[in-house]
Amino acid sequence: MQTKILQPTEENLILAAEYIKKGDLVAFPTETVYGLGANGLNIDACKKIFVAKGRPSDKALSLHVASLEMAEKIAKISMTAEKLFAAFCPGALTIILPKNKIVSDYVTGGLSSVGIRFPANEVALSLIRQAKCPIAAPSANLSGKTPPKTAQEVFDNLNGRVGIILDGGQCKFGISSTIIDLTAEKPKILRHGAIPEEKIWEMLT
Repeated sequence: MQTKILQPTEENLILAAEYIKKGDLVAFPTETVYGLGANGLNIDACKKIFVAKGRPSDKALSLHVASLEMAEKIAKISMTAEKLFAAFCPGALTIILPKNKIVSDYVTGGLSSVGIRFPANEVALSLIRQAKCPIAAPSANLSGKTPPKTAQEVFDNLNGRVGIILDGGQCKFGISSTIIDLTAEKPKILRHGAIPEEKIWEMLT
């Protein structure tokens, strides 16, 4: 496979969305790090993510959405989740919620929950809107390597493993999203990231 680094023009975003629709992989920028994207509702496409990254197949994939409506199709949105979406989304927060049946157990590593991320990056949002589906997208690096902050770093990791890399410049944060789990009685931070924990607790108290 030949890997192309493309500027996120309207034409190239349409091309990248066609890749996603066909079940192929596209790397794209978010405000945190670059993601390796596939149609999150297509199991065969998601399998390609695990192969490209050398990622254990029991590790759950979070799904990137471009609207609250899209999130509601794939997960059960609680009042607490609505508060967090209103305060921090689009933004660098991944919210874990009970999944709907439309999301395969394969994508969630056998879990009954799914991570939802609504990125604050116009290239990412344009790609999701054009593809018309939630996009599964862990960081666009080989497993165990540092998450990439530029298109060139993605290329250095995944040349020959992904068809298109959309070059949106350097990521704003360069660190992963904060992950909060809302599936238990009390919310729990599972990963510290770009949004400080204190801000989240302030919003929820």
